[in-house]
Amino acid sequence: MAKITKSSANCAELIKHFEGLFLKAYRCPANVWTIGYGTTIYPGGSKVKEGDTCTELQALQYLRNDLVYFETMVDAYTRDDISQQQFDAMVSFCYNLGAKNLKDSTLLKVINTNPLNYAEIQIQWLRWNKAAGQVLKGLTRRRNAEFYYYQNGVLKFDF
Repeated sequence: MAKITKSSANCAELIKHFEGLFLKAYRCPANVWTIGYGTTIYPGGSKVKEGDTCTELQALQYLRNDLVYFETMVDAYTRDDISQQQFDAMVSFCYNLGAKNLKDSTLLKVINTNPLNYAEIQIQWLRWNKAAGQVLKGLTRRRNAEFYYYQNGVLKFDF
């Protein structure tokens, strides 16, 4: 199996589905200014701020830029024999929660020990469904969809 270092179109679809498209900056549930498909920092390095707007094309460019960073982080943190679907699911997880959260997580330790230990991976994956200490239905749905894709390689959004 060749080492996976880039996300697939399915990864972008997973992210786009759960992030949604916002052409005006808004505060996400974690109280961070966000635009497009979940972008919080522009390609040039400045943070999204109140009043910012973008086009759909710009949102796609921001997403592609963000994906490069998260692909690099997932590649750096994970073993070399994970599958495309596993890589994609972890990129989506990272995209939503940040690279440091994946790096420091028990989830990553479990995956790096045995990426096919689905029972334990599911337990760890589904723990990440809170913002500001509150369980959010949307995050629970996203974590279920990411794990389902991780395990089955099929996008499913109706959780």
